[in-house]
Amino acid sequence: MKGLLLVLVLLLGACTTLPPSHPDDICRIFQEQKHWYGDAKAASERWQIPIPILMATMKIESGYRAKARPARPYYLGFIPGARPSDAYGYAQAKEATWAVYRHDAGHGFASRDDFADAVDFMGWYDHGSVLRNHIAPNDAYHLYLSYHEGQGGYARHSYEGKPWLLAIAHHVEATSHRYATQLAGCIADLESSQHHWF
Repeated sequence: MKGLLLVLVLLLGACTTLPPSHPDDICRIFQEQKHWYGDAKAASERWQIPIPILMATMKIESGYRAKARPARPYYLGFIPGARPSDAYGYAQAKEATWAVYRHDAGHGFASRDDFADAVDFMGWYDHGSVLRNHIAPNDAYHLYLSYHEGQGGYARHSYEGKPWLLAIAHHVEATSHRYATQLAGCIADLESSQHHWF
């Protein structure tokens, strides 16, 4: 019986994509997760948002964990409370927003714990921020604020008075710049290797 349980645990673990082992290096991320570059490129081209911004946002939102959820509060140190939101997956998308995306983007069966769907969602949402809030598509700082606060919240300047959030947005911006520099050095190899991955 113990042997059967071990096999089941290993099989279940094999079905879940582990986070990249080098999340600070976009080249190593794409070398390790073979299909992610093609998925991120497709989302970038569809929604006109740079790959480094999509990936930097995902890094801060979920740490590239497929089944990430907001942390639960604990009362008295051990009694679990309700999660602060129903955000889930790579993009930390909320159910209601995900439902709008699936309808608007024509992805009726999209899943929040699928990388290709999640990165496409992020491109869709950032594209909406570009249109609604007049944010430049290469402005990682303000795109992240709109992503975190919601497009309506951003329009109301709900991020003001939240120094912790502004610091995170600066971190996303810095990460996107680092990713862009790294990607410039390996994109030729990624492009030439793509046909081997499909």
